Amino acid sequence: MALLTKAARGTGDVLPAVSYRNRFVESTMLEIANNFGFKEIRTPVFEHTELFNRSVGETTDVVQKEMYTFNDNGGRSITLKPEGTAGAVRAFLEHGLFNEPMPQKYSYVTPCYRYEKPQAGRLREFHQFGVECFGAADPSEDAEVIALAKSIFDFFGIDDLRLEINSIGCKTCRAAYQNALREYFTARKDDLCETCRGRLDRNPMRILDCKSPVCSEIAAGAPKILDYICDDCRAHFDLTQKYLDAMGIEYTVNPTIVRGLDYYTRTVFEFVTGSLGAQSTVCGGGRYDGLVEELGGSSVPACGFAIGLERFMMLLDASGIDLPKEEPPELYIAAMSVEANLVAAKMAAELREEGVPCLFDTVGRSLKAQMKYANKTGALFTVVLGEDEIKNGAARVKCMADGTETELALEDFAENFIRMSIDKTLDDINTTDNFDVSSLLGKI
Repeated sequence: MALLTKAARGTGDVLPAVSYRNRFVESTMLEIANNFGFKEIRTPVFEHTELFNRSVGETTDVVQKEMYTFNDNGGRSITLKPEGTAGAVRAFLEHGLFNEPMPQKYSYVTPCYRYEKPQAGRLREFHQFGVECFGAADPSEDAEVIALAKSIFDFFGIDDLRLEINSIGCKTCRAAYQNALREYFTARKDDLCETCRGRLDRNPMRILDCKSPVCSEIAAGAPKILDYICDDCRAHFDLTQKYLDAMGIEYTVNPTIVRGLDYYTRTVFEFVTGSLGAQSTVCGGGRYDGLVEELGGSSVPACGFAIGLERFMMLLDASGIDLPKEEPPELYIAAMSVEANLVAAKMAAELREEGVPCLFDTVGRSLKAQMKYANKTGALFTVVLGEDEIKNGAARVKCMADGTETELALEDFAENFIRMSIDKTLDDINTTDNFDVSSLLGKI
């Protein structure tokens, strides 16, 4: 039978066989962020289009070429979020969180959408882990968010990374830099792509981020922002580096980093790798002190970063890093009749109430097929229920690892099974030098 349709181009399914890896990565990132004081925030997957036009910047590739924008049934222009920061700022303002003690620190995992050519590590529907900090102007916060990102990479054991940082100054000192860029690129205007010729008057810094090979080659010889930043921005950048030095974080100053979104000011940074080919940036962020005011609030300093999760998973694979395996079912209850399966259903319900993952047959398999399926699921224990077991009120539970069997009463079976499982684990501790204590903690 022919499929009605397939997944839309640039999207992908995460199947149960691997989805546990995503859950582990996402929950770990949120937990590490929590250690730094960042609490989870969840914002809608779509917003009014003007939010992204104002925040991301009308001259960026994201706004000009990549946003999924449509009119809803009420005639309002709606856009699927292309990144996470704008929605977090909108929520910060809409809910009056600026009245809370500063700094306000948020973390999130969110889907994002950009219409661009799909390739490895760059999908049209992708996911970001991000953090945003509002209300901290000091360079110590720039260093802290960088340290948070590094802590995530360190936790997973990713070594093939380098941190590159830059300062793109403030609006005041950037004006002189924009003039220098405009003069430089005007002399080469005929060689620029059509998009960049349109950017020349409005925002020549966007040309530095163009993906066209010709524009990129021209941009390589452009003036560098660090030659134009004001004394305050230079002092901020210098102190940021001192904090990084104090934290023992290695970095390289890369004066070509400008980031692809207009809201950035002063510090910008990227974690880049040589393991993913052209998709080398796995984390990007920086300071965006003017964005809250741009979206209707007062002047509130802010900074943050985002990690592309699909690209992060690719980096784990490229680095040969194994994640903890998903826990198998604790018990599979096999039944030899409909009456026995009713008992199995009752036992499973009681075990699940106690937090014990277990399975029983729901598709009418033969006993042989049930045991084959139990083995495929990796169940740690199995028990077979037949007429004799039900009549005698007891059944033998088999440990699949060593074949040992333990007879347990069916009355209060959940309690009996949990006690037996803990005893079995304690025996393993006594006989195994490399026992993982987490397997015991999971039973308590």
